[in-house]
Amino acid sequence: MSFRWPNGARLAMSIVVNVEEGAEMSIARGDKGPEPVDELGVSLKIPIRNYGNESNYDYGIRAGAPRVLKLLDRYGFKVTFTAAATALEQAPELAKAIAEGGHEACSHGWRWIHQFSYGEEREREFVKKAVASIEATTGTRPHGWLSRYMHTPFLRKTLAEEGFVYHMDDYSDDVPRWDVVETARGPKPIVIMPYALDTNDMKFWLAPGYTPQQWLDYAIATFEQLYEEGAEAPRMMSLGLHLRIIGRPGRIWALDRFMAHVASRPDVWVTSRLDMARHFAAEVPPPV
Repeated sequence: MSFRWPNGARLAMSIVVNVEEGAEMSIARGDKGPEPVDELGVSLKIPIRNYGNESNYDYGIRAGAPRVLKLLDRYGFKVTFTAAATALEQAPELAKAIAEGGHEACSHGWRWIHQFSYGEEREREFVKKAVASIEATTGTRPHGWLSRYMHTPFLRKTLAEEGFVYHMDDYSDDVPRWDVVETARGPKPIVIMPYALDTNDMKFWLAPGYTPQQWLDYAIATFEQLYEEGAEAPRMMSLGLHLRIIGRPGRIWALDRFMAHVASRPDVWVTSRLDMARHFAAEVPPPV
């Protein structure tokens, strides 16, 4: 597979800002239990509200989002916001900022819940509801999809049939590729835009004691390795962020320094995943 990024860029830098706050599981929203992902590591097994964890998620919208948006504006970086649709419904100012900043709104589901137990038609309805909601809040329909880690065997077929450009539930490479899925109208290609877990800021919640300096060092080391390899073949780096995590006062500085490092290097294309997917599709003909 031979292609180049625009203007001979050595590396395509994909910053992914996950917006999940307000779409997570909650007794208040009719779920059977509270959200199990908690910075304190408290996973309640009984159906009661976890007010503390709910407020921790609220922090992402109230305080984290302004800090992240300020940095994106300072560096002029165009990024992808992977948003659970109902999260944006509850945060109209954030939805407006995403649109006005020229960023991409990628679907992270209708809600930030597990969909892997769904049947094909129920999942398709989940996808359609997400598309309609995000288009209503941002003015543009989503063209990419990220699940809450797991999904059904039918999802990629549904995405292709519903007009999605790319799918990012994949961790297998540092460059895009094509996949071909069988649909009701025959084989249809869809771009696979691999994501990355190792550079994700979720490590601050999953690995107690993990410091912002460690995260920054690892992110820069990843960037430098891919930048070096990019002299011979195209490479893409993914950096996954969460408003409620990286947006904390003691962590936001690490994102600032990473962005400064990226900005200091020539021949780096910082843009949305949709831009990358469309460029790849124009450069590399689909297999069908």
